[in-house]
Amino acid sequence: MPARTASSYNTLISHSLPGGAEGVWALVRRMVADGYPPDLFTVSAVLPACACSRLGRELHCYAMRNGMCGAGDLHVSSGLVSMYCMVGWPDLARRVFDGMEQRNVVSWTAMVGGYTENGMFEDAVDAFRAMWLTDDILPNRITLISVLSAVEALSGLAEGKQVHGFAVRMGMYGEVSLNNALIDTYAKCGALHYARLIFYDCSWCKDVISWGAMILGYGVHGMGVEAVALFDQMLACGVKPDSIVGLGVLSACCHAGLVLKGLDIYNSMVKDHGVHPTEEMCACIVDLLGRSGHVEHALDFIKSMTVEPGPSVWGALLDASITHSNKEIQDLASRSLLRLEEGKPSNLVAVSNLNASSERWNIVEQVRSRINQGSQKKESGRSWVNPT
Repeated sequence: MPARTASSYNTLISHSLPGGAEGVWALVRRMVADGYPPDLFTVSAVLPACACSRLGRELHCYAMRNGMCGAGDLHVSSGLVSMYCMVGWPDLARRVFDGMEQRNVVSWTAMVGGYTENGMFEDAVDAFRAMWLTDDILPNRITLISVLSAVEALSGLAEGKQVHGFAVRMGMYGEVSLNNALIDTYAKCGALHYARLIFYDCSWCKDVISWGAMILGYGVHGMGVEAVALFDQMLACGVKPDSIVGLGVLSACCHAGLVLKGLDIYNSMVKDHGVHPTEEMCACIVDLLGRSGHVEHALDFIKSMTVEPGPSVWGALLDASITHSNKEIQDLASRSLLRLEEGKPSNLVAVSNLNASSERWNIVEQVRSRINQGSQKKESGRSWVNPT
């Protein structure tokens, strides 16, 4: 390029975002070195690439010094809200949000989604209400999906119905991703009949996530036979299953004790539908075999896995071996869990109790020390959509 400009750099930066933060920041440094200070577009584009709070704070300070916050650009302020929520600082995000002289649906949605991602579910619902009661701003599809994740976590059936009614009044009912979120929310709030009404409504086109949400709903309610029947119906309709659908139907089989059916479904998904088995899917098979007393078969399955067995797999085997008093496999599962850097606290507690019963106090001390160090991380929640 014979003559670079700020505009050409901004174009390069925007196209580099999918490649990761390192390439984006290299372009920003080169842009500054060439004498082109980042402008509003640059800052807005780079904020999503701030994977750590230090870089985000530097951009925030730069934006403030150059009048890009507050009464400045809505895109920058909304981006700062999203960035602080992304790095786990929702309180700072709220300070930026409260400092905005004007707010729009993007900034409100960023705040609602940020609260949800950080486990502040009541705050997310409160922000959703304030959005249209205080600022008279109507939510969009992404706002509704974000608040439904919070409603689901709170088991707030009444709030879920309100969001559903809001969607109908605003003419958004029928949006596939929104209906999927409604199905999931109703099912997990204990209102499976409402989930069914949405799923079997023929006025909208369902995708694989829709089928997966309904199958998972049946599984959550212990209706394994219904989950399997719906899975078979999905295949008959020509919908290709993915690993999430597979996990849902296998989990339903596990809780319903449908051993042979679960194994058939697993083998069919891998061999006939090209689904790559995940650790969670494999853990379901281990649990399925273990609950039915086939602990040795469960161990053989682990040895044949194409993915590395993790805490959920060894934890399922440990539970099964304890239930069926298989001392040899208990020891193997216990040692395997201890070798892993991470695991569920419940797994480590089981390992501790197992070794305490055998008076292996040195191992008990190691396990309890690991638990007390707080090395267990809580897994982040997942949303039905990517707001970006």
